[in-house]
Amino acid sequence: MPRALACPASLKGVLAATDAAAALARGIRRRSGWVADELPVADGGEGTAELLARALGGRWRSVPVHDPFGREIHARFLLLEDGTAVVESAEAVGLALLASDELDPLAASSAGLGELLLAALAASPRAVLATLGGTATVDGGAGLLSVIGAWPQGLPLRVACDVRNPLLGPRGAARVFGPQKGAGPAAVEELERRLASSERLAPFGDLPGAGAGGGLGAALAALGGELCPGAELVLDTIGFDARAAGADLVVTGEGTVDETTFEGKAPGAVVGRCRRLAVRWLIFGGWFERSGVGGRPLSGDPGRAVEDLEELGEELAGAPLDSPQS
Repeated sequence: MPRALACPASLKGVLAATDAAAALARGIRRRSGWVADELPVADGGEGTAELLARALGGRWRSVPVHDPFGREIHARFLLLEDGTAVVESAEAVGLALLASDELDPLAASSAGLGELLLAALAASPRAVLATLGGTATVDGGAGLLSVIGAWPQGLPLRVACDVRNPLLGPRGAARVFGPQKGAGPAAVEELERRLASSERLAPFGDLPGAGAGGGLGAALAALGGELCPGAELVLDTIGFDARAAGADLVVTGEGTVDETTFEGKAPGAVVGRCRRLAVRWLIFGGWFERSGVGGRPLSGDPGRAVEDLEELGEELAGAPLDSPQS
């Protein structure tokens, strides 16, 4: 009996990865003769801590912090059974916390993430894993660094980056991600100028992942953090290779498939591993901004996201096994 593995990332602002995986699997199961397993994925963006909690267990703690515009909210961090604190940047300074007409990366601050990290440090963890992605900020971690001037000596800090972009330049935080966070052309250039003027970030600007989270990667590297490919970390943690090796088809995707999908994000990492494992795969997207991928676009209508994924699953299960991309 053929087996499919539904492992999408989140469709930002539309569907969590777990909901997207469930919709895909429902569609696949409508066709008799198919088994569908759900294995949602993440790369450091929103929902990463949830997926790690599903895989590893742990305890959530909620604390008051400030959102990107200084309003008090409650954000969570996760304490894993091994004593590691997982702090997700999107919990404190995420795009999902703001209305679409509030986006303003020139004014948005990462200070709330610094507050969340301080709360995690107060729990006396044996190590800290900070996950980056899905932030509303492009301040290069200036707000965070104003809250945390120095990192505790000897405490391991790993940083799961959802992209491998540098801090500056054509593929940097301002020019690639600024427009996604509400910055027009003039604002993008001002953000680039601000990032380039930071002496503290300068030694870390070319590190892969320095531009993640609007420059939070560089800021956490300045505190002594080790920047890691977030998608690879998550895939290892949830045992992706073993699950994918037993599948006839792996289906992944996200809201928008573009250049950044293949620069460290979870769907691109899934495709890379499927290629190495010689497992058939297909990638979907609400929108495709990159040609030559061989994926499937959805309708692009957020209101139809669940229906689109159910229909895609049903379509794939009804097609010959050699039809998807391999």
